[in-house]
Amino acid sequence: MIHSAHRRIVLEMLSLPTAPFVEGAVVAYLEAFCASRPGLKWERDRAGNVLVHLRRGRRRIQRPVCLTAHLDHPGFIAEEMTGPQRLRAIWRGGVRPEYFVGSRVRFHAEQRWIRGTVRSIKTYVENRIKRVSSAVIDVSAPVPAGAPGMWDFPDATITARHIRSRACDDLAGAAAMVCCMEEMTRRRLDGEAYFLFTRAEEVGFVGAIAASRAETIPQQCCVVAVETSSELPSAPIGAGPILRVGDKATVFHAGATAYCGAVATDLAASDRRFTFQRKLMDGGTCESSAYCQFGYEATGLCLALGNYHNMNQKRQRTAPEYVGLGDFASLVKWFVELARARRPYTGQDKDLLAKLARIEKQHRTVLRQTRTTPVY
Repeated sequence: MIHSAHRRIVLEMLSLPTAPFVEGAVVAYLEAFCASRPGLKWERDRAGNVLVHLRRGRRRIQRPVCLTAHLDHPGFIAEEMTGPQRLRAIWRGGVRPEYFVGSRVRFHAEQRWIRGTVRSIKTYVENRIKRVSSAVIDVSAPVPAGAPGMWDFPDATITARHIRSRACDDLAGAAAMVCCMEEMTRRRLDGEAYFLFTRAEEVGFVGAIAASRAETIPQQCCVVAVETSSELPSAPIGAGPILRVGDKATVFHAGATAYCGAVATDLAASDRRFTFQRKLMDGGTCESSAYCQFGYEATGLCLALGNYHNMNQKRQRTAPEYVGLGDFASLVKWFVELARARRPYTGQDKDLLAKLARIEKQHRTVLRQTRTTPVY
């Protein structure tokens, strides 16, 4: 269902260690990938976010898209060893306290995994919600300060229907962007797009805020933030990637949303395997809301996610996250079409404007004739 090169990217990226502010392994992967592909220009902004620019062909795109995804996942950061096999670690991210004690974890240090078990946690209350701040962990070997920690699950796997990983959120979105770059360069497709990979989203869009203030994204871009969002009854895994019209906090830019929808509709007309959904995913807040507040014309795409933040709510224990394999394949196709920019972005819903104009023309005469004496 997906190209062998895309399969390799997924398995490699979704097996990397990451946590908020400790995304170095994923950043190194991105930089190595860009260095091996001609035509990809990349740079880090002052916050450590990675911006990649792809441009092929002679046609200049006045308003290219900027696809953006975050590189972190809820996780631990090793603080200090308090005994020969006891570690104190900071926790960053949204996982409920009842999932911690007794759960197995792993820390990545010196090119290897060091395993452990959560012994106890400290919590605090924020907005009437109890959150975890730190944990004491029994480990099999000393862990150096600053090492990222994750739940102890195997590396990423691909089955006939799903991609499973310690961290689909949001490495699956980031991997889909890398697959788009691979597809554009391997097939030598003309187009232009920017790809922004942000840091520390799980603690409040820290990287996206920094990128917005630094104007890392060119102002003329249509920004499309890519996420994984908890599966909803109305937005199931397997029904295609989702055009996310809004989140828990805001609705997104109407013109940018309409543009992504029009591109998807064009693609569905020519590719029977491509499907997509259009939904309000209000289970949480994503970077699109931040970009809109900073003046960008932004919208969102997402993949429906199982076991959001590694929480299996039916069994009340931690578990690998998963997304639909077909959803992922369609998301990559969608990205490629956005990068090819065969339908120009104008910032308006041109199809809706045309429909409104037709309706106006159809009823204009009657409207004028009855302006003083309405017909009942």
